[in-house]
Amino acid sequence: MSKPFDVCIRGDGIVGRTLALLLARERLRVALVTRPPKDPAAQAPADGHTDVRAYALNSASRQVLETLRVWPEAPFATPVLEMQVWGDDGGKLDFSARSVDQDALAWIVDVPALEQQLIQAVRFQPHIEIVQAPEQAALNVICEGQKSSSRDEFGPKGSVNWTVKPYAQKAIAARLESDKPHGGVARQWFSHGDILALLPLSGADGNSVALVWSVSTERAGVLEKLPPQAFCAALQAVCGQEAGVLRLSSERASWPLALSNADHWVGPGWALAGDAAHTVHPLAGQGLNLGLADTVCLAKVLAAREYWRGLGDEKLLRRYERARKADVATMDAVTDGLHGLFAQTDGRWQALRNWGMKGFARSTLLKNWVARQAAGL
Repeated sequence: MSKPFDVCIRGDGIVGRTLALLLARERLRVALVTRPPKDPAAQAPADGHTDVRAYALNSASRQVLETLRVWPEAPFATPVLEMQVWGDDGGKLDFSARSVDQDALAWIVDVPALEQQLIQAVRFQPHIEIVQAPEQAALNVICEGQKSSSRDEFGPKGSVNWTVKPYAQKAIAARLESDKPHGGVARQWFSHGDILALLPLSGADGNSVALVWSVSTERAGVLEKLPPQAFCAALQAVCGQEAGVLRLSSERASWPLALSNADHWVGPGWALAGDAAHTVHPLAGQGLNLGLADTVCLAKVLAAREYWRGLGDEKLLRRYERARKADVATMDAVTDGLHGLFAQTDGRWQALRNWGMKGFARSTLLKNWVARQAAGL
């Protein structure tokens, strides 16, 4: 008879695999419920950009991934040396890594490259077993994302209450090539309710950028249907020539935006982590950072448990929930507040927020504090 599992993790994305590796390092026996394998050619971070996802990861996230030896090498992890933010009426903010004595404010990481690193690490970790269906374990951790099919199995009366605040916006993502190097600069524009970000890719000397453009659902439908040249013209109308002349180098992807949270993150024998517990607006680029912080916190709580407590002890798991809910609530308030402020198109709101940006730009201490927070310091 095989040894029973200590933890069963449902969800084999970045958060689920990271948690599995952290727990296996503590010599816990982990069952990782995974999806059927895809075509290897579709998984590879190919030049054709079949997967346009890219994440901004801070220093804390980089540290945990490096300790697991899964941090992607250049050019799949590009340092952000500077960030420039424009308002819609002349307001502008600049943040630099140098001002906070760091090598980078963040790193823009190709998702397929990171996923491949995690897949290889899991494959060679003897304390992790890949399974096709949930296995019995002392603790079940749900890491399936916001559309989790397992979340409703748990919680009071068998259902976790999932609260969603839709933003009536969609995010459009794509890869672009510029006629000039990005110089390690991330750029963001708040323009009449839209939020456009261009994130540096392909290494410090590259000229590729990842686009994340948050627009109204109605406008997203129009932009998605535009021919590539017309789409780029609409894009340049917002960002001008700051990032050079841009052309599409991938297909476009899109998804609806919302602020969402589970009312209960833990219970007897179960816990939620990552997007299965919370999602935020992408304007601050903190979604995956929050999910990776969940894994670190949960692993530490389990490792520090009293010898007589089981892994599924609800009081033990409450320590994880209390610690992480506080941090996530802060980020919820920041992203939701910024979205609400910049979604207003009235001229008086426009004048107010640009007055605020100009005042903020004059405060070196406040700018450096925000830069350190965003960098995960």
